[in-house]
Amino acid sequence: MNIEKIRIDFIQENPNNPRIIKNDKMRKLIKSITEFPEMLEIRPVVIDKNNVVIGGNQRYKAAQAAGLTEIPVIKAEQLTEEQRKQFIIKDNSSMGDWDWDMVLETWNEEQLKDWGIDLPDFTDNLTNNETYEGLDALSKLDKFMSAEVKRMFLVYDAETFGEVIRWFNKMQDKYNVEDNNQVILKLMEDENI
Repeated sequence: MNIEKIRIDFIQENPNNPRIIKNDKMRKLIKSITEFPEMLEIRPVVIDKNNVVIGGNQRYKAAQAAGLTEIPVIKAEQLTEEQRKQFIIKDNSSMGDWDWDMVLETWNEEQLKDWGIDLPDFTDNLTNNETYEGLDALSKLDKFMSAEVKRMFLVYDAETFGEVIRWFNKMQDKYNVEDNNQVILKLMEDENI
């Protein structure tokens, strides 16, 4: 596949783009593209045979807002409709997790925030009126990891979330416990984990 530059007004935003970007993040992306336009050459916008964006909608919108008149694109004209739909989702999925130790040892916290990276909020897990005030991100991570109480967040689509809640409710009845934490502990006991 070849990268080519085309006029930005020849490109159409995908009306069915499943990802959004909020105002502050969009401002950061616009700033990033303005300060580092080479990023678009390294990671061009992907368009279909009708010049509709199927990968990089947010970069496309930020490039427009930054006043660029042309941008690098890859034309994915050979995709079937099913492949096109699959590409849109897979291109927008976040498959991995950050290694926060490495990230915070290598990059500056303010720089990361300026680039639009959401750093974890470690303050939810404070005990005994502890505070993270005045600590850098790496120190916050260390303090979080040694805290007595930690939280886990699981993210599901609406349908799956409903199924998970129903399952947890069933398990609460089965084990005669009052909350989901106790369900998990009971399951661990049953499985000898």
